[in-house]
Amino acid sequence: MSRIELGKGIAGLSKRVLLIVGGGVAAYKALELTRLLRKAGVGVRPILTRAGAQFVTPLSLSALAEDKVYQDLFSLTDESEMGHIELSRSADLVVVAPATADLMAKAANGLADDLASTTLLATDKPVLMAPAMNVRMWLNPATQRNLKTLQDDGVRFIGPGEGPMACGEFGPGRLAEPPAICEAIMLAGKRVVVTAGPTAEPIDPVRVLTNRSSGKQGYAIAGALAELGAEVTLVSGPTALPAPIGVKRVWVETAVDMLEATKAALPADAAVCVAAVADWRVDQVFGLKLKKGKDGPPTLTLVENPDILATLSASGPARPKLVVGFAAETDNIEANAKAKLARKGCDWIVANDVADAWVMGGDENAVLLVTKAGVDRWERAAKTDVARRLALKIAEALA
Repeated sequence: MSRIELGKGIAGLSKRVLLIVGGGVAAYKALELTRLLRKAGVGVRPILTRAGAQFVTPLSLSALAEDKVYQDLFSLTDESEMGHIELSRSADLVVVAPATADLMAKAANGLADDLASTTLLATDKPVLMAPAMNVRMWLNPATQRNLKTLQDDGVRFIGPGEGPMACGEFGPGRLAEPPAICEAIMLAGKRVVVTAGPTAEPIDPVRVLTNRSSGKQGYAIAGALAELGAEVTLVSGPTALPAPIGVKRVWVETAVDMLEATKAALPADAAVCVAAVADWRVDQVFGLKLKKGKDGPPTLTLVENPDILATLSASGPARPKLVVGFAAETDNIEANAKAKLARKGCDWIVANDVADAWVMGGDENAVLLVTKAGVDRWERAAKTDVARRLALKIAEALA
């Protein structure tokens, strides 16, 4: 049987974006973001803060957005045309890029002293923030408290990235690049089901057949997809990991339970099968604990478990647009992954070498992304970094 744990999430199709442009050198990237969104067919209605207007002009932003730029909370003209409450709810998604420390602080504490902060307080739509600020401002305990508060409130974040800054310092605080923000916006409202962790197949009331999977990579992928705005259902085998923010987690134990819970999560735009599902289970579970005896160990007859990846990949109206499988291999990694891709009928296979002791249960991974178009080798990196990279690829595929 499965047990459902519901986290906080957002949903909604981002066909029209309300873009809040905060102050900071990175504000110029909002112009490129606007261009990319319009090219993708997404409507953009901009709000330009007073500080943001020091870096980009209303004329340039309006020309790229093909819409009016809103700036003043107390503009009689703007209020008569579209009141700020209506403005705050006029889009499918509110995007703040760049999200300055000041805007984050106002949003986290419910302050509303200008059009941007009032809009954030009044909106009933999902919010995605792309922070940009000096590294010391980003790492300041106050900013980190505000970040945690906003995340708990359901606000999504992309970035910040790490690198050199205009001030000459180096570290986290760089605005995510416009293509990455655009992909995050396009993923908002998409439904994704992710399987993670091991399964545990009972032998008797105290013994199970299982494996060494920790669930870390699957949980990281579920979290990365949720951060980009996807509505994620995580079907998890037994792990000790906390549910990622914004993810609905469904607990299962056996492969049969996992298949049923995964099918119940459909329809979905994508399925990412990361779980290390046991290939076999005993044909008959013993009702009492098996005891040692003079006749030696009992004979266990194994039967094959259902193939979750192949089931999801089968053609039909319930098939997700994108199905991604994982292959944990100890030899002939690329050849085995290509064979699995063809055999299962999925779209992508992410393969890794689990013969390396640091992979299963560890915090790092090195993978091959195998598709019909070829093989992409990803060097060893933190599992969270692998997850973010894969989530962006999925967003691109679903756009």
